Amino acid sequence: MKNKLDVSLYLVTDQELSKGRSHEFIVAEAVKGGVTMVQLREKDISSLQFYKLAKSLMQLLKPLNIPLIINDRLDIALAVDADGLHIGQSDLPYSIARKLLGKDKIIGLSVETIKQAREANNLNVDYIGLSPVFSTNTKLDINIPVELTGIKEIASFTKHKTVAIGGINNLNAESVIASGADGIAVVSAIVSHENPKEAAFNLKTIISKAR
Repeated sequence: MKNKLDVSLYLVTDQELSKGRSHEFIVAEAVKGGVTMVQLREKDISSLQFYKLAKSLMQLLKPLNIPLIINDRLDIALAVDADGLHIGQSDLPYSIARKLLGKDKIIGLSVETIKQAREANNLNVDYIGLSPVFSTNTKLDINIPVELTGIKEIASFTKHKTVAIGGINNLNAESVIASGADGIAVVSAIVSHENPKEAAFNLKTIISKAR
């Protein structure tokens, strides 16, 4: 799974944006539409809730060979034997995360500047998340958007797969891929859509045409 990592359409969960529908429903439908990776990201739930949710999503995704990535919480990733972990610049250092998770797990790292992307070349992460590409309401603690010019520059020197996140939707996904990103990560474009399967399918079609 790790060697053939497909980051093209990366879903990031958000319970507040799901319109009362369960994570399991959103994820199951989105995967039917073409989502290739799922990140469980929840900031305001207990550790027990997080664990139960992660375990449930692992049971759903494992038979489908879709990686489940846990955001920030190394303990949860270990507890449910998740496929990987996503860390930010202020989270646990990569070297520690890799030591504890092992060489076979997926580790992604958020980069918010050109400088951070260059520094990431010294790390054996499996992908970098370029964040944010555009301004977005789902992440309020973010830096200046890297925009399309930033994607192009980072794509020109990075040794890692690149996943762009932040304000991406049907209207701009093509330009993001055309600028050099290997994939897009979306939250509201799928999680808030009335039909998550259709939303994912439409995005996957755009990605395929842009390549």
